[in-house]
This record gives sequence, structure tokens and C-alpha cells, in this order.
Amino acid sequence: MDLEKSPAERPAVPAEGCLTVAIRLPVRIVVLVLVVPVRMLWDALVVGGRFLRDTVLRPVGRVLQWVAWAVFVWPWVTLWRYAVVPVGKALAWLGYVSLVVPAVWMYETVLTPVGHAIAWVARGVGAGFAWVLRGIGAVLAWVYARVLTPVGRAVAWLLRGLGIGFGAVALGVYRVVAWLVRHLIVVPALWLYEWILAPVGRAIAWAARGLGWLVRMIFTGIGAALYWTLRVLLVLPALALWRWVLVPVGRVLAVVAREVGDALGHAWRVAGHLSLAVGRFLGRLFRWIFVEPVRWVYRSVLTPVGHLVRDTVLRPAAEAARGVGRVTRQALAAARESARQTRADIRRMLFGTPREPERVPLAKDRREPGAVGTRTLGSSTTALTKD
Repeated sequence: MDLEKSPAERPAVPAEGCLTVAIRLPVRIVVLVLVVPVRMLWDALVVGGRFLRDTVLRPVGRVLQWVAWAVFVWPWVTLWRYAVVPVGKALAWLGYVSLVVPAVWMYETVLTPVGHAIAWVARGVGAGFAWVLRGIGAVLAWVYARVLTPVGRAVAWLLRGLGIGFGAVALGVYRVVAWLVRHLIVVPALWLYEWILAPVGRAIAWAARGLGWLVRMIFTGIGAALYWTLRVLLVLPALALWRWVLVPVGRVLAVVAREVGDALGHAWRVAGHLSLAVGRFLGRLFRWIFVEPVRWVYRSVLTPVGHLVRDTVLRPAAEAARGVGRVTRQALAAARESARQTRADIRRMLFGTPREPERVPLAKDRREPGAVGTRTLGSSTTALTKD
């Protein structure tokens, strides 16, 4: 038991504050008073819905399902099974006979031999073109090796001879132009860059850095002033409001909401037990007021009266009815037999007695003699025993 356990072995129970204990009891009482009627109404609706489902909706749904099947599904199934499928099979067979079989015959007996002939002709033409192209290639190779190559070598030798003189003249002109460009353009431009542009650029860069530092310091001061102003005017009051007002109020509201939720669950369960007890009481009351008197009347009054009526009225009436039926059937059978005999007598008076059909001897009768003509040792029907 928990009382016998040591403090170290007992399960840890979270400590609850006085606010939780003070809120719990009134909240549960109020919630219980509000939830009990709702739970009883809910249970009554559930019972009525189940009764309505079992007695009305489910049979109506089955009837509607059968009607929908008979109206919507069964005609289409019948149409598909007895109309569409046979027509489709007939069309498929007709298409096979009218299209596939002639196409296969055409392919096997006409197109295949024609294709083989065309392929043989194409192979012959291709072989001829290949032979012609090989001849043209041999001619072109001979022209290249015997004509174009010597001519090209002679032209290259002439161009090399002419190119030596032109190269010396071009080299002299290049050197003169390079000296003029160096002393007229490159050297003045280099002096202008080193002694004018570079110092001016350094001065401009230093001034730009100083101006940037000044602007940065100005904006840093403005940002610091705005930061502290916003922090003192907005952030610190908002933080104090959050820490000292909203958080405690939120914790109190969280405790209240948790207790209300627990109270709702507890009240819903308690209301369920109360609703079950009330339902059982009403069921038992209905049984005592209506069911038991009806059962007593059925067992004590209606059943003996029914047995009495059955034994004194219904069974004799049934026996009398069976006897009347038996007598009626015998009378009808006798009447039918009398009518049959009367018809037979009238037919004999008018047409006479019909002849008896001749008896055809059987094979056994034809093969074996009768009792009088049988052969025995004591008779004289053989040559050895005759007198």
C-alpha cells in the first residue's frame, strides 16, 4: 500500500498552489450544474437517433438501395450482358473476317514478294552506284597525286622566295614605328600618370575616406540616439508590462482554463453516470407501469382465454371443417366414378363391346411346346417308345 511505502518509493505528486485549490471547487460545481442537462439531452438524442436508425433509416436505406439497384444498375447490367457484349463480339468477328484476314492474305501473297523484288533491285542499284563512286574516287586520287600536288609545291617555292625580301622591309618599318610610339605616346603618358594622376587620385581617395568616416560617425550617433530613445520609451515599458502583468495574468488564466477543462471532463463523466442512472430508472419505471401489466394480462388473461377458445371453438371447428372436406372429397370421387361408369355404359350401348386384342405368342411360347405336348420318357412321342 502507498501508506506503507517509504517517502523515497512514493510517486511524486505535483504540488498545487492555493489559487488552483480555491478555483477548482466552485468551477466544478458551476460546470456540473451546466453540463448535466446538456449530457442528459445528448444521451436522449443518442438513444432516439439509434432507435430511429435501427427502425426507420436502415430499412428505408435498404429499400432505397434495392430500388436504386433495380432502376439504375440492373438495366445497364442487362444491356451490357445481353446487348453490348454480343454486338461487340459480332462486330469483332466481322472486323476480323472483313479486315484482318484480307490484310494478312494481301501481306503474305502480294506485298511480301513485291518487297523482296524491290529489295533485290535496290541492292543491285546500290552495288552499281558503289562501283561508280569507287571509280570516281580513284580518278580524283590520281589527279590529286599526279597534278595538284606538284603544282602546289611549285607555287609554295615561288612564294617563299618572294617572302624573304618583303620580310626585311616590314621589320624595318615596324622598328621605326615602335620607336616613335614609345617616345611620343608611352613615355609622356607614363610621366603624366606617375607625377599628376596618381597624387591627385590619392588625395581624392583620402578625402573620400574622411568624408565616409564623418558620415558614418554622424549616422552612428543618430542610430544610437534612436536606439536608446526607442528602448527607453517602448521596449522597457513593453518588457515590464509583459514580465509583471501579462505573464502573471496568463498563468492565472491558464490555471483557470485548465481547471475549467478538467471540470468539464469530470462533469461530463459524472453527468454520464447520472444520465445512465436516470435512464435505467425511467426504463424500470416504464417496465413497472406498462410492460409488467401487459405481460401479466397476456399470461393471466389472454393466454387462458386463447387456450379455452382454441380447445372449445377452434379445434372442433377445424375437425368439422376437415370432416366436411373429407365427405366432400368422397362425394366428388363417387360422382366422378358414377359419371365414368355411365359414359362406359352409353358407349357399349351405342358402339358395342370392343373386341379383345389377339394375343401374340412370345418367342418362348413359339420355341417350347405346351404342357400337353411335352416329351417325357413315359410317352410314345418318339420312334423308340411307340407301340
